[in-house]
Amino acid sequence: MLEEQEASEVRVDVEYCGTCGHIKQFIEMAQKIKEALPEAKISGEPGRQASFEVRVNDELVHSKLQTMAFPDFKEVTELVKDVSQGKSINKIQKHQAIDCVIS
Repeated sequence: MLEEQEASEVRVDVEYCGTCGHIKQFIEMAQKIKEALPEAKISGEPGRQASFEVRVNDELVHSKLQTMAFPDFKEVTELVKDVSQGKSINKIQKHQAIDCVIS
């Protein structure tokens, strides 16, 4: 008889720059995660200038302050699904392209 593997609780906490308008990216990422894993606990709060710091179960997996880029939301979603299945937490490797506009 096969036993179903019980999903582990996964928490995603995001610190985002409130003055930069990064709440839009937080909401977009949160929606993608919730679509894939509705039981994930996701929270976000305004923080440091230019920040978009993503923690999964209290472990930093992406820092915009270090990379100067947003994480690839698909990779974050896959990581959250993997962690819910008991896999280890890894750093996000892919980043979104940055549109640099000089005026």
